[in-house]
Amino acid sequence: MQADALPDFRNCRIMVLGDVMLDRYLMGEVKRISPEAPVPVLRVKERYEALGGAGNVCNNLVNLGCTTVLLGIIGEDLDGKALKELCGQKGIDNHLLIDQLRPTITKTRIMAREQQLLRLDEEESNCLSDLIRSELLTRFAEHLPACQAVILSDYGKGIFQTPDFCQMVISLANKRGVPVLVDPKGKQWERYRFATCITPNASELEQVAESAIQNEPQLSKEAERIRGIYEVRWLLVTRGSKGMCLLGPQKEPLIIPTIAREVYDVSGAGDTVIATLAACVACGLSFPEAARVANIAAGIVVGKLGTQPVTAAELQNALVLAESGNGLHGAGKISSADSAQMQVLAWRSNGGKIVFTNGCFDLLHPGHIHLLHQARALGDRLIVGLNTDSSVRRLKGPGRPILSENDRAILLAALSCVDLVVRFDEDTPLALIETLRPDVLVKGNDYRIDQVVGRESVEAYGGRIELVSVLTGHSTTNISNKIRCNIKLDN
Repeated sequence: MQADALPDFRNCRIMVLGDVMLDRYLMGEVKRISPEAPVPVLRVKERYEALGGAGNVCNNLVNLGCTTVLLGIIGEDLDGKALKELCGQKGIDNHLLIDQLRPTITKTRIMAREQQLLRLDEEESNCLSDLIRSELLTRFAEHLPACQAVILSDYGKGIFQTPDFCQMVISLANKRGVPVLVDPKGKQWERYRFATCITPNASELEQVAESAIQNEPQLSKEAERIRGIYEVRWLLVTRGSKGMCLLGPQKEPLIIPTIAREVYDVSGAGDTVIATLAACVACGLSFPEAARVANIAAGIVVGKLGTQPVTAAELQNALVLAESGNGLHGAGKISSADSAQMQVLAWRSNGGKIVFTNGCFDLLHPGHIHLLHQARALGDRLIVGLNTDSSVRRLKGPGRPILSENDRAILLAALSCVDLVVRFDEDTPLALIETLRPDVLVKGNDYRIDQVVGRESVEAYGGRIELVSVLTGHSTTNISNKIRCNIKLDN
């Protein structure tokens, strides 16, 4: 699929019904063993909360640009309130029902040096009451007519424990011709009968097949058999480092190889796959096209810490890199502000010093490279704030930028001295600086200290400003003028 063919996800509305969770992270460092018991003592430095389960599916959809409706269950507790607040912050149209018989599902991850030490789960997974199921079904029927796709996000926590409920949901959607995509749990797939698509991973498929799958021919045979038993139109099997296998009405299975990159954390990869797949299908792409895009999205998300979503811009950049044969290594460095914030928390909990600089970086030249290498030398990680195209036009005029923000981001991400590239649409990076809170803020020495945007904020929390030397005679304006001059001479 061509990168410029990526659909405008803002044109679709998708409903997610499923098990909603609150993901909580406690991050810090371990330097000693407890005198009370032979366990490590974590000195907590950072706390972070995020949407998990069906909420993370919605977070992926919203970050792609989709309008998203969330149906699920929370408890009458502080964690439930926190979950609803997160939905509001993300722009998710949530209709979360309170069940007084269960707590909000919460997973707390204890982390040191970017590795999990322990996970604490607070949950009850018994079946829903008839009253709660009836209210969920009513809400589902109310919102269905305005949606182009439905996702059932089953984490085995109670919502889909009753097969009849799941079948009623699928039947309502099928009558309206709205595709239903299921992220399954367990081996009781009778509840998913007549769904448009089910997206198991390889081990989940083995559970349903009740046998080990040794090779691709066996995988295709078993998947096709299961697809027929449950009368599912499409079956997308995710296979980790082996990519994906799509089975459907076509005669042969479609094997989609993965694009090699470093795997950092597989948390939430399944949520990203089904969200991207549903978004593409809702926008009119065929299932084979949508599966290829979902495969690219999965390659991005496994390079991130925790359950972080993929944005439309990240996806577009990754498609460009994939088409050029350069894999996803650069795409993993191009991040949204939210993802960058979480990555910074992880780096900082490990003792890393964060450096930040910003600019338009239009027509990357030796002056830019000189500044970036000096900035990187001042800490352990370098984040580059990049003006979007609209921001550059406001600052530089209608003829700029020369290169699009996607091209500029890809070029910056290809540099070894750059650890993250984060775009900002405002005229200045102040909001981004206040979100990321870098230890060192860097600009060229053609600025005065009092001219550096963000100086007061950084110094207020104990950070510092550094002005580094610039290479004279190098600028995008000079390069642009020289090109124009040469064109005139040639004519």
